[in-house]
Amino acid sequence: MFTRLFKRSAKPAPRQFIVAQLNARLQPIHRGEFFEDPLDAELKRRQLGEVSGGGTLQAESGEIEYCDIEIQVSPGAGSAEATVVETLEGLGAPKGSKLHLEAEGRDIPFGVDEGLAVYLNGTSLPDEVYKNCDSNVVHSELCRLLNGKGRVLSYWQGPTETAFYMYGPSFSGMRESISEFLVTYPLCRQCRVE
Repeated sequence: MFTRLFKRSAKPAPRQFIVAQLNARLQPIHRGEFFEDPLDAELKRRQLGEVSGGGTLQAESGEIEYCDIEIQVSPGAGSAEATVVETLEGLGAPKGSKLHLEAEGRDIPFGVDEGLAVYLNGTSLPDEVYKNCDSNVVHSELCRLLNGKGRVLSYWQGPTETAFYMYGPSFSGMRESISEFLVTYPLCRQCRVE
């Protein structure tokens, strides 16, 4: 007589998720290009998990306040949190970002870069300024002037103003790099810097 032994299959480990909340005003396409896609590639390379989604919180005005990256962690991937923080900081995640660990109900603060936003006045300048100037010129010049001190990662066009969002190691260093341009280019008159 033969006795058959049946091995019970173990239940799969429950999925674990962590959420990286970036203190950055990024459109979804820019969130993907600058943070999600490189993070996903690094997690997969290390077999720690993958990016499973993302989101954007908008203010009533339509302007972005911050964005999230949702990460599905592979079972037993103990160093996933450290890898997420290390990778996102290497990509220039802004200060004030945090990693939310759902299973533990706690947050880990992270971030290295500072943010600077330039808001162009879209309603109060003389008509000839809007006719003869172009916000694409502003974008190109900001990128050129920030060379090595920061970078323009996203923008927003609202009903009364257009914003360019820059991130780099130093707010004051970025502001100094672009200050002369903001004073001399007509479309930048009456702009505000935050």
